Amino acid sequence: METLDLAQRIAIWLLPVLFAITVHEVAHGWVASKLGDPTALMLGRLSLNPIKHIDPVGTLLIPGTMLLLSGFVFGWAKPVPVTYENLHKPKRDMALVALAGPGANLLMSLIWALVIKLAILLWSSSQWVALPLLYMGVAGIFINVILMVLNLLPLPPLDGGRVLTGLLPGPLAWKLSQLEPYGLFILVGLLVTGILGTIISPPIVWLQSLLSEMVGLPPEIFHQARMSLMGL
Repeated sequence: METLDLAQRIAIWLLPVLFAITVHEVAHGWVASKLGDPTALMLGRLSLNPIKHIDPVGTLLIPGTMLLLSGFVFGWAKPVPVTYENLHKPKRDMALVALAGPGANLLMSLIWALVIKLAILLWSSSQWVALPLLYMGVAGIFINVILMVLNLLPLPPLDGGRVLTGLLPGPLAWKLSQLEPYGLFILVGLLVTGILGTIISPPIVWLQSLLSEMVGLPPEIFHQARMSLMGL
């Protein structure tokens, strides 16, 4: 695969990252509205307009810095507010609301896989169109699978922690919820020690390989495209 300059990498990453973090949050709010809580709807957060969801640090500063320093892009949007008491069955429904975010990332990864399929079909006749689509599809699968797997970790305030809280009996759910103020510090500790990578890398690699193979993209081509996107 050809080497991409910084401007090309930014252009390719922009839409996949914005959609990954925006649709993730909209999915939380949409499911909450269906289960009785109109808070996100009333605040205008059920919108695919990225401006409604941009967090200056998580959506702009962190992804931009990571792209410059490592070639890897990761970020987050402003959390969609959910009023627990408005839900029909708060404990169960909060788990469903939490699950909606990773579910949206899974759906988007499938859509980006179809973009790769389109790129493969166009390759022989319109490579100038197919190549950007291929890169964008790889970026879309990459960021969405990472967000899905990371958010499913059973650690509050991640979505997986909220799902587990909704499934556990009352006393155990309460004990798990007490970890929420420390969840970010625990996550950073796992990242620094390399434990986080050990935990999430196998399912990420497996899912990315599965999606690329589903649309007929050889794993080595997916890997080469991903390396190009990371400036490696």
